[in-house]
Amino acid sequence: MEGIEGKVVAITGAGSGIGEATALLLAERGAKVVLGARRPDRLEAVAARIEKAGGQVAHVPTDVTRRDDLTRLVDVARERFGRLDVLVSNAGVGLISPLDELRVEDWEEMIDVNFKGVLYGIAAALPVFRSQGSGHFVHTVSTAGLRIVPLQSVYAATKNAVRTVSEGLRQEAGDSLRVTVVSPGVTRTEFADRMAPEVRDQLGAAMGDIGIPPEAVARAVAFAIEQPASVDVGDIVVRPTAQG
Repeated sequence: MEGIEGKVVAITGAGSGIGEATALLLAERGAKVVLGARRPDRLEAVAARIEKAGGQVAHVPTDVTRRDDLTRLVDVARERFGRLDVLVSNAGVGLISPLDELRVEDWEEMIDVNFKGVLYGIAAALPVFRSQGSGHFVHTVSTAGLRIVPLQSVYAATKNAVRTVSEGLRQEAGDSLRVTVVSPGVTRTEFADRMAPEVRDQLGAAMGDIGIPPEAVARAVAFAIEQPASVDVGDIVVRPTAQG
């Protein structure tokens, strides 16, 4: 299957930001989307927009720190639409703060959501992709992993862990599965809401000044998905032209 129309795509973190924008765009282009996120009200709102526009959608509350939730997300895709073609592991948190503040619980949450959440997605979808003989993993990472800066070291480490696993998965996948990592730069989302106040103020200003809309990242995801089955788009960086 080539292009986007008719593909079944599951998306984590689909209640807002990049995940929401990706769901709306792919549904508009004819994909059957299965939405996962922690906030049921946001999921229902996104699903309602897709249904109103004539799209096909299912949704299930999904906390990516729970392996069973990822299994359920994949199961819903297969029960509702008969298969799963793409898993977009997009859910993430950026609890950025100085290391000296020793926010160990924040570090653990980033590891659980940003890294283990992707691993749980792989564990849920890989057997399905193998049995089908096709499938595509799309993992949202970050430009924070490309240029390490103060305050973001733990966050960047989780994203680079995903980058490393994704490359290993690509090499093990053979000629029937595809693996793509997308690295957004500064993007106008709710990303900064839970950061330390001094960091939130600084990054929030940057988002307002130079941030790109989440739809820009969604288009990059769509580009990778729509390629012919013989083409594997491995790594996409999408950032503001003004970002250093």
